[in-house]
Amino acid sequence: MKRFIGFVKKEFYHIFRDKRSMFILFGMPIAQIMLFGFAITNEINNVKIAVLDQSKDTETQKIIQKISNSSYFTIAQEIKTESEIESVFKKGEVKAVLVFEKDFIKHLQTQKNAKVQVITDATDPNMANTISNYITSILQNFIQEKNKNNKQAYQIQTQTQLFYNPAMKSVFTFVPGVMTVILMLVSAMMTSISITREKELGTMEVLLVSPIKPFQVIIGKVFPYIFLSVINAAVILLLGYFVFEMPIEGSLFLLAIESVLFIICALALGILISTLSDSQQTAMMISLFGLMLPVILLSGFIFPISSMPLPLQVISNIIPAKWFIIIIKAIMLKGASFSVIWKETLILVGMTLFFIVVSIKKYKIRLE
Repeated sequence: MKRFIGFVKKEFYHIFRDKRSMFILFGMPIAQIMLFGFAITNEINNVKIAVLDQSKDTETQKIIQKISNSSYFTIAQEIKTESEIESVFKKGEVKAVLVFEKDFIKHLQTQKNAKVQVITDATDPNMANTISNYITSILQNFIQEKNKNNKQAYQIQTQTQLFYNPAMKSVFTFVPGVMTVILMLVSAMMTSISITREKELGTMEVLLVSPIKPFQVIIGKVFPYIFLSVINAAVILLLGYFVFEMPIEGSLFLLAIESVLFIICALALGILISTLSDSQQTAMMISLFGLMLPVILLSGFIFPISSMPLPLQVISNIIPAKWFIIIIKAIMLKGASFSVIWKETLILVGMTLFFIVVSIKKYKIRLE
């Protein structure tokens, strides 16, 4: 029995000495419960909306103030004409536009009835539906408070209009999201495993000291995955277009260029992971747990980023998938040009260069 107890103690010592085991046992569960607990939510917070107030009277100002004071919405801007609505939506920051009819207070006082139009960006149908319900609820609450001191009941009619996805098809959200997840995980994971395999077998150093230059070795290892990932992207787009009737409103050429840029970014991230990993198992663990959860939860694919706590919103900015989802939705559903998505494109380019530079430095350190 003493031998058995001694053996168990030894195993405990081995586990406590191994930082990776400790991270898997305690670090990963804590990280996952924090991510799932804060990121997975159907509620909305601090959603940016725009206002088109064609009446500009005391009642509309009270309503705007009431909406602004709620934790659900932030008045991002006020627009002057209906022609500005689509350009506001194309920029991607504003998720809804609140339109007050002309002579709002006059209609409310004389006809006891006034109209408010809620126009939502339905590229994310679930979020659009939630926004519409929240705004309607605030308007109803406003009119109930107003009716407390009036004998005759006032009414506000809410008219909803959906931009880009009037049929509320969820596939409009899932095709860009699934494409992003597949390209990120396949590109990064396969690249990191491929290069780590060479290191694990001891052949990477042989390749790098051969007449072939180091960057040529890396490009040679990565190029097949660029080709295969491009095929994956094309298959997903074709299935989305022909099977699920996913529209492609923007330029196919721009969509192709942006997709290749994201693939290269993901491959560069895979190379970086390989420099941090000594074995295929470690590379697989980093790729799966270090990429899969953040890509799904913090990219805006399923859950709105604006509803997450501020620390998670900040962290989401370093997730390449977030910027690619914004780009691909803007091109496919909104028909956006490069002038609309240049900022997101520049961020992806910067991330790609960062991953490549760090990877090259790491490889040089390993060969010294």
